[in-house]
Amino acid sequence: MRRPTRSLLVAAAAAALVLPLCATTAANAEPPGFSHSDKNTLRNQAPRDLAVGSAVWGARDLVDYDPSAPTPFQRVLGAQFSSLTPENDMKWDAIHPAPDVYDFASADALVAFARANHQQVRGHTLLWHSQNPAWVTEASQTWTCAQARDVLEDHIRTVVGHFKGRIYEWDVANEIFQDTWDAGGVRLRTEANPFLKACADEPVSLIGDAFRWAHEADPEAALFLNDYNAEGINEKTDAYYDIAQQLLADGVPLSGFGAQGHLSLLYGFDTSMQANFERFAALGLQVAVTEADVRIPLLPGQTGPTPEQVALQAERYDAMLEACLNVTACRSFTVWGFPDSKSWVPGVFPGEGWATIFEDDFSPKPAFDAMLQSLREATPGISPRRH
Repeated sequence: MRRPTRSLLVAAAAAALVLPLCATTAANAEPPGFSHSDKNTLRNQAPRDLAVGSAVWGARDLVDYDPSAPTPFQRVLGAQFSSLTPENDMKWDAIHPAPDVYDFASADALVAFARANHQQVRGHTLLWHSQNPAWVTEASQTWTCAQARDVLEDHIRTVVGHFKGRIYEWDVANEIFQDTWDAGGVRLRTEANPFLKACADEPVSLIGDAFRWAHEADPEAALFLNDYNAEGINEKTDAYYDIAQQLLADGVPLSGFGAQGHLSLLYGFDTSMQANFERFAALGLQVAVTEADVRIPLLPGQTGPTPEQVALQAERYDAMLEACLNVTACRSFTVWGFPDSKSWVPGVFPGEGWATIFEDDFSPKPAFDAMLQSLREATPGISPRRH
């Protein structure tokens, strides 16, 4: 059960807490200069079996990485998180820009940064309806299902194989269901997703094979379904629960279910999140919060959030983390980037912002403090989880 809301104090600037780092593969291993006595880093306070991560855009933020002279952003990224997710670098348009061209440069830079800073990497994403290159959207208009399968199989085997042994979780199938407010309600995206559209007569078979190809390319990686508006028990997560059962019954190597956690203070918080995670865990799956942020609506002329909005944002972040901590099968919790100046939110949701857990000067917000305290109370970073 979630603890009562705490009174929160803004912590000291995170930039003052970090030091140069180097390499290992363990999720919560310590960079040089850090110890578990450091009380202000998420990664040091997380349970040993929980990776605490952030999204990052390698092409923008990591290709210039110099371990001897990291930028302030890179220092905070390395110090606070034990896991990284490529915000854009492994999406189709970035990594497979032409039919016979794979560009791994920015994704490799991200993976190299992670290795140098004792971090794991979540792969994102292999099958999605968005951010596909023009050659896919154009060619797919005339694809047969066999042609679509061939293109998808080549992509998955090539990309997953390139990173074999360096990715611990992959978002294999991302946002494959429509929302309830779309015409026709919750259903597979057999119109928007070019691969599912070409194989509209057998979309679940294609989804299953996507997992099989990924597993064959890297048998050690955990393979996830992932979606937004998938935090609590609702029509969309019912659809995911059903397809997860079907895939598992068919012997598909499905490992987990990820709820993105893109929230807004314009809406309430779904308190069934823990129960939703528990039902997927009962299927033998891992669960994860994969893309957490909490955006705040800002009225015209409003220069920043109100104290009430700040406190509510902290509660929402903490509620998602609590739902994860209370379910043993939850193995990773990832925030979708930081600070606000690097957030995707203002460009996609006009009138909303201030969505991340760090200020632009990298000082932690109350949301950070709430999460840090919950991790401390769960168990020290050097101890097994309390379950």
